[in-house]
Amino acid sequence: MGKRRGIGRWAEIRRRLRYTGHLLWRSAVTPMRGTPRRPQLVGPDELGITFIGHSSFLVQVAGQNLLFDPVFSTWLILLRRQRRAGVQVRNLPPIHMVLLSHAHMDHLDRSSLRRVIRATRRRTGRAPAVVVPTDVADVVRRLGFSKVIELEWWEKYAAGDLTITHTPAKHWGTRWIMDGHRGYGGYLVEGGARRLYYAGDTAYFAGFHEIGARLQPEVALLPIGAYTPDSYRAVHTSPEDALRAFEDLGAGCMVPMHYGTFWLSEEPLDEPLPRLLASAKRMGLSDRIAVVREGETRVFRRARQSFEDRQAESATSAR
Repeated sequence: MGKRRGIGRWAEIRRRLRYTGHLLWRSAVTPMRGTPRRPQLVGPDELGITFIGHSSFLVQVAGQNLLFDPVFSTWLILLRRQRRAGVQVRNLPPIHMVLLSHAHMDHLDRSSLRRVIRATRRRTGRAPAVVVPTDVADVVRRLGFSKVIELEWWEKYAAGDLTITHTPAKHWGTRWIMDGHRGYGGYLVEGGARRLYYAGDTAYFAGFHEIGARLQPEVALLPIGAYTPDSYRAVHTSPEDALRAFEDLGAGCMVPMHYGTFWLSEEPLDEPLPRLLASAKRMGLSDRIAVVREGETRVFRRARQSFEDRQAESATSAR
């Protein structure tokens, strides 16, 4: 019995290696799509979310310009993006702060970070600050940021009118093979009356309800791709997992991310978003899903409901 299980494991490893080679080849030869746009600038009392692609966002809140996991590069070693970045670095407003969820190369791209730092320094004479999880500071320390802030889960950092809380996740932080000590997680950014939650990479876990209860997000940026084979859901959310997390958070609106840009898994590249929208319709959540296309800026002008009000609203709709 043990021998048969061993043979089965090796067969699965060979299958995955063959598929990975096929995936890299498809990534390299498939023509890229998408056209970059200029982001819309918003007022200091508005929350502006611009989708750059994959898990990269420009967020304008409380008069500050933030970048989440900015990746502008076409190639990540052997993996090529399938859609162009929705915004070019030269068209970004001056960046005050960069927030990085973990050290994986599709979230922390040192080449992109250098370009962001140079662009902001040319326009303002100063470099942005960067917030990272524990044991990630060494990856970014020499890139030229004005300040490097490391946070543990639930630790807060205040910068002017902004308060940033590092939130738990179910993922892993290794950049190379031997550095499994690195931290990972998401962020809750509070500026004025606005609260935005960025999950980073994560699987579904019970912590979403605690994040919602403690931090009461208005808008939740949640990943929906890289879930096939099913074992990938140990570290990523499927569209249905993301909707379950969204309900646990009690947020008013969900913006999907982590789909359509890089071939990271076996599901078709164009499957996650239609699957999310179909599942949201079945669950009565369609009017709370805000799909932001690459280069598009979505402006949120309404202040958030309370967590308790949203939970009561969800319970009423479920009945």
